[in-house]
Amino acid sequence: MRRLVVLRRIAGDAFGHFNADDGWAMASHLAVSAIMALFPFLIFATALASFLGAEAFADTAVHIIFDIWPEEVAAPIAEEVVNVLSVRRSGVLTFGVLVAAFFASNGVEALRLSLNRAYRVSEHRSFIVLRVQSFGFVLIATTGFLAISVLLVIAPVAANIAVSRMEWLEPYMGTITLWRYVIALAVLVMALIVVHLWLPAGKRRLTEILPGLIFTLLGWLVGSSVFAAYLSRFSSYANTYAGLASMMVAVVFLYILSAIFILGGEINAAIMRYRNARRGIRGRARA
Repeated sequence: MRRLVVLRRIAGDAFGHFNADDGWAMASHLAVSAIMALFPFLIFATALASFLGAEAFADTAVHIIFDIWPEEVAAPIAEEVVNVLSVRRSGVLTFGVLVAAFFASNGVEALRLSLNRAYRVSEHRSFIVLRVQSFGFVLIATTGFLAISVLLVIAPVAANIAVSRMEWLEPYMGTITLWRYVIALAVLVMALIVVHLWLPAGKRRLTEILPGLIFTLLGWLVGSSVFAAYLSRFSSYANTYAGLASMMVAVVFLYILSAIFILGGEINAAIMRYRNARRGIRGRARA
């Protein structure tokens, strides 16, 4: 009974703060920022990968990002992304590529703003420091994708060598498609951890952000499944938005994910507030 009361208190605090601080509007901002940052990030990352000789990067990046989206949402967007990334660019440091990196960093700033509000912290770092950090996150993400693209090329070769020497491993090796899903999920979890720990102002421990991360992952699973079912059975986006249907579907999908993401931060903040309040009560009782 007491646990139920605690859960209701934490949930009321989280949802109350979400509504009071324009969480729905912030979700819209985050969703649109994600769309605006996605293409520039992939353009910048692909140009850098080509410069470094990783020609298979584009295909790998598309799979990592879109394999965990519902097919009804991912298929048309992924096709457009592939078309954009297939355009040859002369060099990694062209003006257009640098502008793409800047717009990609705007997506990081949108994440920072939403989490600062969720964790109820004020940002005191300078604009330059924040922007450099955002560029750093873009470069880290690009480097991570490059490493994964190399692994996905090397992994099948290594697997074949291992199976040729140890045949009993064959039933456990799986397919490259399975590995893509596993890697995509691992990248998603690591990205959530990094974003919650280091992007917003202040400091948090891993144990303090785990409840919100679990809520976010479960919420994304349920939300994407429900939205995919809605699209396959009841949606009239094609009739309403014609040629813009695929983009509108992506924006609505990202809006749902953004609201759940912000709520995850709100839940972490509510739990921390509750624990701090309990510590204060115990401290006064001892005094």
